[in-house]
Amino acid sequence: MSTVHPAPETDAAKRVLPPKPVAAAIVALSFTLLLYLVELVDVILPGDLDQGGIHSRSLSGLDGVLFAPVLHAGWSHLFANTVPVLLFSFLAMAAGIGRFALVTAVIWVVSGLGVWLIGPADGVTVGASGLAFGWLAYLLVRGLFNRAAGQIVVAVVLLGVWSGMLAGLLPGNPGVSWQGHVFGALAGVLAAWLTTRRSRKAVPAAPGNLEV
Repeated sequence: MSTVHPAPETDAAKRVLPPKPVAAAIVALSFTLLLYLVELVDVILPGDLDQGGIHSRSLSGLDGVLFAPVLHAGWSHLFANTVPVLLFSFLAMAAGIGRFALVTAVIWVVSGLGVWLIGPADGVTVGASGLAFGWLAYLLVRGLFNRAAGQIVVAVVLLGVWSGMLAGLLPGNPGVSWQGHVFGALAGVLAAWLTTRRSRKAVPAAPGNLEV
C-alpha cells in the first residue's frame, strides 16, 4: 500500500496571497490605523513626538530605531506612506502572519540601524517608508529565492506600478531619508533570503513509497 505524503512546507512559502486574507487585511489596517492614531496624538499634544525618532550616531537617540516607523513628519508624509504600507504589508503575509512578523522585525531593525549609522547628524529621521521599501524589496525577490512563478509575476507588476519609488533610493532629495529606503530595501532582501533558507531546512527529504 502506498503512503500519502503531506504537501511540503515550501508550498506555503510560494503562495501569492495570504492564506487568511481577512485576518491579513485586519493586521494591515490595524497597523495603518496605529500610524494615524500616533500622528493624531502628536498633533494634539503640546510636545513633539517626532523627537523620538532616530538621532544618528547618538546613543541617546538609538531607541528611535524602535519608534521611528510609527512617527511621521506631518499628515502629508503619512498620506504618502499609507497605500504602500497597506498593500505591501498585506501581500507580505502570503506565507502567514508569523512569517510576516519575522520579515517585518528584520526590516524594522536593519533599516533603523542603517539610518542610525549613516543618517544625517543634524536632524531626526521618522516614517514608515523604510518598512514600505523593505516589504517591496521582499516581495520583489522572494519569488526568485522560492522559484515561484506566481510570486515573480506579482513582483513584475509591483515593479511596474511602483517603479517611481526607486528614486527614493538615491540621495539628493531634500527631506527624504534615502538611507532608510536603501537599508529598508537591503533588509527586505535579507529577510527573503533568511525565510527561504529557513523553509528549505524545515522540509525533510521525502521518503520513497512503501509497499506492504
